[in-house]
Amino acid sequence: MDIIHEKQKQISNSQNKKIKQLLYRHFGELYNCSSKIVSLKFMSNALNDSIGTLNISLERDIFLRTLIRELSGTLHDVVGLEEASGFISVVGERMGRQINQDYKSALEISNLSRKQVADVLVDLKKRIQGDFYVIEQNDEKIVFGNRICPFGDKVLNRPAMCMMTSNVFGTIAANNLGYAKVELQETIAQGDPGCKVIVYLKLTEEAEDAEGREYFRGLESV
Repeated sequence: MDIIHEKQKQISNSQNKKIKQLLYRHFGELYNCSSKIVSLKFMSNALNDSIGTLNISLERDIFLRTLIRELSGTLHDVVGLEEASGFISVVGERMGRQINQDYKSALEISNLSRKQVADVLVDLKKRIQGDFYVIEQNDEKIVFGNRICPFGDKVLNRPAMCMMTSNVFGTIAANNLGYAKVELQETIAQGDPGCKVIVYLKLTEEAEDAEGREYFRGLESV
C-alpha cells in the first residue's frame, strides 16, 4: 500500500508540475503581450504629445491668409491678373458695404464725414493688424501710408490681393461722400517697403491722371 501511495504521489507531483509549467507559459505569453500593448500605447501617447508641441507656424489666422493667397494665385494663373483682381474686387466691395454699415450703426449716424471716413479706414486696418495712417487729407483726397499688411508675407507677389484694400476703401468713401477713386501708388505686394494709397474724393485733374478704380455711391466699381 505504501508503494502504491508513493506512486500516486509521484504521479500527482508530476501532473502538478506540468500544470504549473503550462500555466506559466500561458500567462507568461499574456504578460508579454500585455507589456507590448502598454509599451505601444505609451509610445503612441508620447508621439501624440510630441506632435502637439512641434514648432509649426499654423493657426487659424495663418491658415486663412494662406488660403486667400493660394486662391488669388490660382485665379492669377488661370485667368490672369486683371480678371483675378476683378474677382477679388467683388468680394472686397461686398465687405466694404458691410463694414461701412457696421461703423455707421455703431456710431449711430446715417453718414460719415470725410474725417470720419479717414478715421474708419485707419481703424478697420488696425483691427485686422495692418498699420495704416493718414499722410494728408483735404476735400479732394486722402493719402494713406502703411507699414504692415494685414496679410503679412502672404501678400508678396500677389498684387490681386490689394484689390481688397482698394474696394473696401473705395466703397466706404463713395457710399458716404458720393465719389472715390483709389490709386495704389506703392504696395508691399509688389516689393515696396510700405504702401501708399490715395483715395481721391473729387474728379480733379490729378484724379483723372491717376491709375485706379472709380467708385460711386450705390454703384459697382468701374
